Amino acid sequence: MTDKARRKELTEQYRQTIPEAGVFLIRNAGNGRALLGSTVDLGSLRNKLEFARTTNMPSVLDGRLTRDIEQFGIDSLSLEVLEVVEVSPEMTDRQVRDDLATLESLWREKLGSSTLY
Repeated sequence: MTDKARRKELTEQYRQTIPEAGVFLIRNAGNGRALLGSTVDLGSLRNKLEFARTTNMPSVLDGRLTRDIEQFGIDSLSLEVLEVVEVSPEMTDRQVRDDLATLESLWREKLGSSTLY
């Protein structure tokens, strides 16, 4: 297989891959607070956190974390995946986002707001 054909094959596989969607916490070990959120692509969020760590550029993360990063450092943050949404090829982007919003709301109730951003 030629390099060009292999690249084309890999590109097509990437396009057909459905990203993992879910609800997450970015927890600060320094003060116990956490950012609750949801995303249609948990892999992208993991990559952003790793990029912020390796480049010391926390600006790629949610701005609500800025003060804590300045005070405790980027290494005080950890990512916890609370729930993963099973996304089927038939689901629209809107359906996935609606499911995520509902789950995030349920997690917000469950966790309470005292330690959340």
